[in-house]
Amino acid sequence: MNQLDKQYKELLFDIIEKGYDKSDRTGTGTRSLFGRQIRHKMSEGFPLLTTKKMYWKGIVTELLWFLRGDTNIKYLVDNNCHIWDGDAYKNYCKWVDSENKKGSDDANALRKTGKLVKQYYVSKLSQEEFINKIKTDADFAKKWGDLGPVYGKQWRSWGRKNVTNYDLKDVKSSDQHKVIKAIENGEDVTKYGVKIEYQNNSIDQIANLINDLKTNPDSRRLMVSAWNVGELDQMTLPPCHYGFQVYTRELSELERMELGKQKGLWKEFQFGNVHPECDKINIPRKAISLMFNMRSNDVPLGLPFNLASYGLLLEILAKEVNMFPDELIANLGDSHIYVNQIEGVKEQLTRKPYQLPKLVINDEFWNHDASLIGQINYIEITDFGISDYQSHPTIKIPLSN
Repeated sequence: MNQLDKQYKELLFDIIEKGYDKSDRTGTGTRSLFGRQIRHKMSEGFPLLTTKKMYWKGIVTELLWFLRGDTNIKYLVDNNCHIWDGDAYKNYCKWVDSENKKGSDDANALRKTGKLVKQYYVSKLSQEEFINKIKTDADFAKKWGDLGPVYGKQWRSWGRKNVTNYDLKDVKSSDQHKVIKAIENGEDVTKYGVKIEYQNNSIDQIANLINDLKTNPDSRRLMVSAWNVGELDQMTLPPCHYGFQVYTRELSELERMELGKQKGLWKEFQFGNVHPECDKINIPRKAISLMFNMRSNDVPLGLPFNLASYGLLLEILAKEVNMFPDELIANLGDSHIYVNQIEGVKEQLTRKPYQLPKLVINDEFWNHDASLIGQINYIEITDFGISDYQSHPTIKIPLSN
């Protein structure tokens, strides 16, 4: 039986029936509960919900974006993944509104002196125009597509480059104070002609995690965090899933024999000699589980994505370190349904789950003589697929930004 959809529907039902009405930053309003958990055995199928059709390509695209250390939505947009569009556009709109207010205030101040002035005004692009410009204008995408130091930056490059020396001799004297402040804030000041020397002290948490899994798999420090308190104010949106931890354990002789059987490599082993024989045919010795933590959880839209994304990450890590993907665990903080999502949720609650699908990974790209980190930019979205996926139709559920 599909226990994942069952647990998920129980969570939806509990929020509607027992949740508290709460205000939120978007102004939409939510029903909310705090402190829930979903546990899923990966052996029971890939954690892709069946009570509504899931956008598989978008799930893969976003995870590869994180793993590449990217924070600009251009990669997502170019691959027809639009889940971060609203956040980037909201940031752009704030800037336009701020510039127009400043222009209005400046014009009004000058008018009071008796001067005739034309008000400075920035025309605002529609969201569709904005996304098209991200796709077609590299300079615009570089400026407005970046979301700040969100997940990818924290996973692959926690911390900042430390400035060890800088030269202001080519910087206008009127700009020097501003430039020094910008350097202190870690901003890009190359446009001012500053010569800067850096010491890169950033930390690649994913590379460290993989190394520790290979060299010290019983460590209790196998963790990755996206909650960098020193950079939260620079992020378009602070992390909702703010960290994850992995855990490994030894597989029993019986478990290893069963894995060999599933791979078509099983033969009759004598107990006591199973481990050496399984080693010869590369059957994993260990199982690996992943637990992720969420501070804020849009249950109808975000959680299904997160479950599948971290399930895929668990599978990728397991493949990289030759372990068996065991259990996926989601620890959920503020779990909410927006009030404008309730009708769609009620429709989903009426649906009977199907069997979970299976993950298919293209082994051809996976060169085990090189690290995952070294290969990550060459892995394609199409290297991951889903087989035997049967689902109910898509449910149109609104997103609140």
